[in-house]
Amino acid sequence: MEVIFLGTGTSQGVPMIACDCAVCRSEDPRDRRTRTSVHVVMDGLHVQVDAAQEFRLQCLENRIGRIDQFILTHGHADHIAGMDDLRRFCDLREGGALTVWSTEEGCERVCGMFPYAIGEKPMFKGYPAFQPRPMPAALELPQGTIRSTLLPHGKVEVLGLVFAERSTGAKFTYYTDCKRVGEEPRELARGSDVVVLDGLRPEPHPTHMCVAEAVEVAQAIGAPQTFLTHLTHAISHRRDEPQLPSGIRFAYDGLKLTIR
Repeated sequence: MEVIFLGTGTSQGVPMIACDCAVCRSEDPRDRRTRTSVHVVMDGLHVQVDAAQEFRLQCLENRIGRIDQFILTHGHADHIAGMDDLRRFCDLREGGALTVWSTEEGCERVCGMFPYAIGEKPMFKGYPAFQPRPMPAALELPQGTIRSTLLPHGKVEVLGLVFAERSTGAKFTYYTDCKRVGEEPRELARGSDVVVLDGLRPEPHPTHMCVAEAVEVAQAIGAPQTFLTHLTHAISHRRDEPQLPSGIRFAYDGLKLTIR
């Protein structure tokens, strides 16, 4: 299984507009964060999770040339606003629509934001085409299984995802944008080779886990490797990562993992 972190930042990105703090001025490339999304390849199946405002640039930077499945964790702008650029991947499917797996809220947002793209094929050549569908508890595919759970994030619920590759048994958990991870999603994630958790900033936040909360969840799940994502400009890689417990790190844009 291959995992590419296309973006690891918050809705404001880092550097932030009109901010002159040390992280926003940092020359460490790990401190330059576009909005959060991830690309997972299971036995050759390309799964894109979310499409941020910088989605087109993320695809170019990481040479993403194929998407077979698209999952929208929730309908907030920093996860949905780049979906129009999926039109290129519809072109590469000879005009075939992409199924958009999401929550009920996410499907409604897709229909509201992209009414011109809802259908079995593009309205015109070169347009995107989406077929929103509720994400099942287990999406069974020839290459493996993607299990889902719901995580609280303010007034909405977000899809938490657990990927299991059939050929290798590799297991990858992706829980972004959440305030809590209860016992059921923790149990679903146990046995994962790599876990990704929302770890917004050191200070508590009403709708996201802070670093200490994410560390507690990571240690309870017990994966060999955990990465924190959706990071604000309060996080400096060079300054803050050495303070994390063993096996827990901050993700960064362009990070690539091979999980076997």
